[in-house]
Amino acid sequence: MNIKYLAIALAAAGFISSSASAQESPWLIRARVVNIDTANKSDPIAGTSIGKDQIHVSDKTIPELDITYFFTPHWAAELILTYPQEHNVTVAGSKFGTFKHLPPVLTAQYHFSPESKISPYVGAGINYTRIFSVNLNGGTQLDQSSIGGALQAGVDYKIDKNWSLNLDVKKVQIRSDVKNAAGTKISEVRLDPWLIGAGVGYRF
Repeated sequence: MNIKYLAIALAAAGFISSSASAQESPWLIRARVVNIDTANKSDPIAGTSIGKDQIHVSDKTIPELDITYFFTPHWAAELILTYPQEHNVTVAGSKFGTFKHLPPVLTAQYHFSPESKISPYVGAGINYTRIFSVNLNGGTQLDQSSIGGALQAGVDYKIDKNWSLNLDVKKVQIRSDVKNAAGTKISEVRLDPWLIGAGVGYRF
């Protein structure tokens, strides 16, 4: 009798293992090309005649890697990564210097039709932007970091069970106080970029 029950248990374990291995992997990795389109909103610069929205940070096209983990077929979390990016800064049309930033973004996503060939999704989350290597005229400084929200919408087009094409749009909140060399706030800049990307994904 014990041997009979053991055989049934082993058969059941084998079936569960086979079913689990047949399921789609929860891991998805994408590589995208992303255009950073900054909003370039800023306050007037205190103590000068320079008015609002005169601080401009250059747009840029960058490579991006994101890692997505599916908790269920519909719900997932995505971490968006890149390497430090350098931007040019102009004030009232004149070159003012450069700075670098690293803006990882983490979002929670809902995928509307994960079993379909065309699978749209939306997401919301947070970004932590590290600002460094600030080289602006007159010793002007920026905050070292920015924490803000992020909204996301996109669509995957499945080529086969592993490969897919992707279009993705994000709105990310990135803001910083602008300070003079003495550390006094003289303005605020709101980059708040649109991140518009296209790429390819691989589901393990």
